[in-house]
Amino acid sequence: MRTMWRLWLIMMALLSLAGAGRGLAAETAGPGDRLTLSGVVKNPQGKGVKEVDIEVRVNGQMVHPLGKEEEIITGSNGGFVAEFLLPLGTLPGARVEVSGKKPSWRPLPPTAVQVVETGVDEKGNRLFTANHTFTLNRAVTPAFWIATLVLLGVYVLIAAEVMHRTLAALLGAALVLFISYTAGTFDKSYFIISFEDAMRAIDMNVIFLLMGMMIIVGVLKKTGLFQWLAYKSYALARGNIFVLSFILQIVTAVTSAFLDNVTTMLLLIPVTIEIAVTLKVNPAYLLIPEVFASNVGGTATLIGDPPNILIGSYAKLTFAQFVVNLALVCLVCLVLTALWYLWWYRKGYLMAEVKDVERTISYLKEEYRITDRKLTAMGLGVLAFVIFLFIVHGVLHMEPSVAALIGSMLLLVISRVDIVEMLEHEVEWPTLVFFIALFMVIAGAEETGLIQMIAEWVLDVSKGNLTIAIIMILWVSAIASAFIDNIPFTATMLPIVLFLNESMGVTNNVLWWSLALGACLGGNGTMIGASANVVTVGLMEKAGYHVSFLGYMRACWWPMMLTVAISMGYLLLFY
Repeated sequence: MRTMWRLWLIMMALLSLAGAGRGLAAETAGPGDRLTLSGVVKNPQGKGVKEVDIEVRVNGQMVHPLGKEEEIITGSNGGFVAEFLLPLGTLPGARVEVSGKKPSWRPLPPTAVQVVETGVDEKGNRLFTANHTFTLNRAVTPAFWIATLVLLGVYVLIAAEVMHRTLAALLGAALVLFISYTAGTFDKSYFIISFEDAMRAIDMNVIFLLMGMMIIVGVLKKTGLFQWLAYKSYALARGNIFVLSFILQIVTAVTSAFLDNVTTMLLLIPVTIEIAVTLKVNPAYLLIPEVFASNVGGTATLIGDPPNILIGSYAKLTFAQFVVNLALVCLVCLVLTALWYLWWYRKGYLMAEVKDVERTISYLKEEYRITDRKLTAMGLGVLAFVIFLFIVHGVLHMEPSVAALIGSMLLLVISRVDIVEMLEHEVEWPTLVFFIALFMVIAGAEETGLIQMIAEWVLDVSKGNLTIAIIMILWVSAIASAFIDNIPFTATMLPIVLFLNESMGVTNNVLWWSLALGACLGGNGTMIGASANVVTVGLMEKAGYHVSFLGYMRACWWPMMLTVAISMGYLLLFY
């Protein structure tokens, strides 16, 4: 009996010690002081910080939320709410402090909050409330430097073409996650991003929009429609190469406004090369103006150029907003650069051998005809329906990807084209996977503070002046996009421009238009600036026509600078 009594005393002592180690009791047997504590943790720019571990102390002792043992975690908007039940008489005159911590951020020091008594509930508990807004500052940790080096490494690998850009982006994403779950598990200062946050960073609106449009274009490609357009351009020019070049640029620009510019060039390059060979001129004299026009035309709409797809999805901008704000300046740029290229390649055009125009037209008519009129009608009908949905998707509150998906699936059903064939041969999976991996790498840089640091630098340099900010974003985007693929550059700039919009209170979207014009038009500067350029040069070399980096740059740099200068004048004049 005495032994049992001793065991009971030892157990009670251990339980008492455990309770003391945990701090004040979360619950009491009778009436007590019930505290409802709420707050928001924000960064210095006023944006909520999610997943901050919150700790609460009363008179120096940690307390735990009512009915819970785990720590309090802030939500997606940085907010938190917790309830505590403490011994009666604890809170009046007590010091209530809140602290917090999160990897890549400086610890939130214990901050006293004001407690207000509000009454008594039916159980006799005295009710208290406290609310406070806290500010959390970034910290430069090893995770910051790792995320920065990974992002820069991906850029270098893509620009230097050491490996395929999809492999470079996937390698970067894999490294970010691997380091987070190895070194980051043992030391939180090495934790970059969680797998769940990496998955949330993937913009599926972009992925499904691209996939849907690829399928629609894949079906239309079977009809010979695009080659027929090139033949019609030659027939309309009646063998005049100056007129032909101008018409081809206009056709390419208009087509690129409603289809992505890479696909447009893939469809028009073969027939353009054949026309150039027939005229005995270097295909570059027609193809370089064409790809330049495709990038200019693609800038005018939401779906014309991948950077615009990224911007539209991230900033929730509609198809109509892109057309209203960018179509006019793109039209001016298109006409002026088309005339520029007629002058630039005038010597080459004058050397063209135009013989037996009627015979050439007859040959092209037979070689590049529409092979399936029924499928062409169905494809164009569905494409018109999808474009209509793009125009009204803002009114319907529908993501553009929904329009592209319903259109592509509807076209596959009514045309009876094999979906397996489309998925295997027409959907550019490497491009889609590249976007997925890139979103993850950018998210790692954002989580560790790199993106915010760049944004703060731009804000500091511009000193909050909107005019300076417009000029900086436009020209930095243009010059950078000329030497770096404009897709990863745009993805990096998205959170930076959003930060500037919020910090400067910009409501007319002018900074988004600056980014779109800079990234899309700047991509014209060199052969690696835009995906359409790379594809065009690659297919020309495959056909036996080499174009050097400097040769391409000589032909495109100054017209690119002209279009950006026109865009700057447009933005400053109208916004």
